Amino acid sequence: MESRPGRSIEVDFFRGIVLIVIVLDHIPGSALSHLTLHAYALCDSAEVFVFLGGYASAAAYEAVLSHRGVGAAQGRFFKRGWEIYRAYLLTAVLTLLSGALLAALHLNASAANLSGWAPFAAHPVRETLHILSLARQPYLSSVLPMYVIFALCIPAAVPFARRAPFAALTASLVIWALAPQLAALLRVSDLPDWSFNPFAWQLMFVFGILCRLHPMSADFKASATARWILRAALAAVAAFAAVKLLVLTQPLPGAMKQHLAFSRVVNFIGIAILAAYFVHRGTIARLAERLPAVVTVGRTGLVCFVGGTMISLFVDTATPRALHGAAGFAAALAGDAVAIGATLMLAKAWRGTLGRHKARAAVNGAGCR
Repeated sequence: MESRPGRSIEVDFFRGIVLIVIVLDHIPGSALSHLTLHAYALCDSAEVFVFLGGYASAAAYEAVLSHRGVGAAQGRFFKRGWEIYRAYLLTAVLTLLSGALLAALHLNASAANLSGWAPFAAHPVRETLHILSLARQPYLSSVLPMYVIFALCIPAAVPFARRAPFAALTASLVIWALAPQLAALLRVSDLPDWSFNPFAWQLMFVFGILCRLHPMSADFKASATARWILRAALAAVAAFAAVKLLVLTQPLPGAMKQHLAFSRVVNFIGIAILAAYFVHRGTIARLAERLPAVVTVGRTGLVCFVGGTMISLFVDTATPRALHGAAGFAAALAGDAVAIGATLMLAKAWRGTLGRHKARAAVNGAGCR
């Protein structure tokens, strides 16, 4: 299976895995979620998702820039910001509608409450304005507004990071360190459902941009220094796993994720170094070639994210809660299989639709000449 020009099959594969994991992690009774990143690390799939978003955005900006110029590259990401905003609105609408349906049928009370349907039904005009202005972000849609901001910043961030990588990293670190104060100053922390402080999470996005624009040389990857860094990363990841599994067994404070705590950043860097090692060895590319359906999920990221919110909600509602022991585990595992299968089928169907649309456009264009 070949990757499209300008795309990285490894990045698409990682994005596909992360999108599937996000679906599983939002199913409270999932069996496989006990094996995903959050179970043995202080970070989770969110860090990977945002990092890969920065990497892919830098690659896309550079590709458009080289073929069509600055104006086209800037316009592409202003358009992308609008696409993500529309996806956010669609996710918000689907979340509210699902909450209304669950409330009417007296099903899955916890999901109905998280959907935000009750306050919306009580004050529809006020809540609509809050949703449109990003002041309220219904459950499962809260990461998308942050992506709108990042997409709009790409035309300035990528050229800056290309010209002055150390200055870009320093500026990003300073903003991250001051993120809680900046959020308080602009009242981001006071807004309902801002689960991700964009001043903090931009650090992950900038990491991705810098890794795409300034990759390590082959000589450095083969050096003794690189081997020592790899060993240190492996030791750090193992230490964090031990702490998570044996010490921090209770859910961590939400502020650690909202403001991207230092421990989460360090844990992610260690995992990223290990992942980069397997990318360098070609292991991830070979795995991606054997799992093309996962790569397809990665290439239809926005659609699978929006659809995945509904898949996780449906599976959570449909999974029996009265079962325990082996029967309960089997039901949870079956729900996970349905969720994964539905995500894979959604990606395949969307890619097929796009392919047919492009074929018709090509035929129409040929007929006009």
